[in-house]
Amino acid sequence: MKLDSNIAAVVTGGASGLGAATVRQLAAHGVRVAIFDLNAELGEALAREIGGVYCPVNVTSTPEVDAAFARARAAHGQERILVNCAGVGGSVKTVSRDRQTGEIKEYPLENFERIIQVNLIGTFRCITKSAAGMLTLPVLEDGDRGAIVNTASVAAEDGQIGQAAYTASKAGIVGLTLTVARDLSSEAIRVNTILPGIFDTPLLQRASEQVKAGLAAQVPHPRRLGQPDEYAQLALTMITNGYFNGEDVRLDGAIRMAPR
Repeated sequence: MKLDSNIAAVVTGGASGLGAATVRQLAAHGVRVAIFDLNAELGEALAREIGGVYCPVNVTSTPEVDAAFARARAAHGQERILVNCAGVGGSVKTVSRDRQTGEIKEYPLENFERIIQVNLIGTFRCITKSAAGMLTLPVLEDGDRGAIVNTASVAAEDGQIGQAAYTASKAGIVGLTLTVARDLSSEAIRVNTILPGIFDTPLLQRASEQVKAGLAAQVPHPRRLGQPDEYAQLALTMITNGYFNGEDVRLDGAIRMAPR
């Protein structure tokens, strides 16, 4: 798919981190970009910067997602590109003991449900809504009607202690990638997923520089945190390379993490 002003895109979680980097790179190619995010301050500022549109949306809400797509399409027309970056984290053990009292604590299931709702169901909700819209468009000369890129995590294959919910949500995204790609293949819509490693994004904002340095030291090469622009570069490759379909690709500097 050739990226230019004839193409519209939607990026969920597009106001910061991996999503914001993707928004900027798409806009740099002339693509008309709609930013889906809960953070109005960041979303509106980025929309002004790139000449795009900000759409306030919680991806766990079907009415909000419908309204956001309607707003994006009213501004830019039907999107041919969807990049799903919206997601949340969290670390709680399956069961644990209170360090002082020894009291046994079960996992708070509402937390598990929240992470699955945002990361997995929210991603699929946006996929099916966007793909339905893409079906109204003609196929381009290069053979594509649309392209979808999802965001999983290396935790999908390499989950750490306390990441049961997060791992399940991201493994679910990996699991649906090939199936959805096959579902949409007859309609000329490609679907791929990126599994980022340890990236310098807002999810690490509360971590100290010492903690970040320790994480970076675990990466074989390059021995640093990933940069959002590197994620965006791979996302654009998945969009523009017409033979890229049904793939789950790690972007992690070859890290394979021991339990910690």
